[in-house]
Amino acid sequence: VLAFDIPSSRAFMHLDTVFTQIDADKFTVHPGILGPLTVFEITPSASGSGIKVREINEPLELLLSKAVGASVELIPCGGGDRIAAEREQWNDGSNTLCVRPGTIVVYERNDVTNAVLQEKGLNVLQMPSAELSRGRGGPRCMSMPLIREDL
Repeated sequence: VLAFDIPSSRAFMHLDTVFTQIDADKFTVHPGILGPLTVFEITPSASGSGIKVREINEPLELLLSKAVGASVELIPCGGGDRIAAEREQWNDGSNTLCVRPGTIVVYERNDVTNAVLQEKGLNVLQMPSAELSRGRGGPRCMSMPLIREDL
């Protein structure tokens, strides 16, 4: 288990608002999370009767690459444009719902981010968000899986 210590601010309300896995090797990411991170790795203790906690201070890309066992690509919300990233982050541009590897549900209002995701070859399912985003929840926040099947 990896526990991320994220800043206490509205833009970083939940972990899935700053990065979300959308394919085996791809993540959406809010550029603001790319700075120094403090992460805690939680594993069973050697004796099996407790846990071991180890602090890790690594760049997000390296940390996620180790976690998935392959090189990963971080796709920035707003396509690397600072103004677009801030605007689309507010509209949950980094909070996507992955319904299967490479197929994601996004809010249609995040034009810049959605175009970048499509350019990366992802199947982007856009939905209107006027009322849903009022509650400050992204597509991932609006889901509740009851049953999952391995594909």
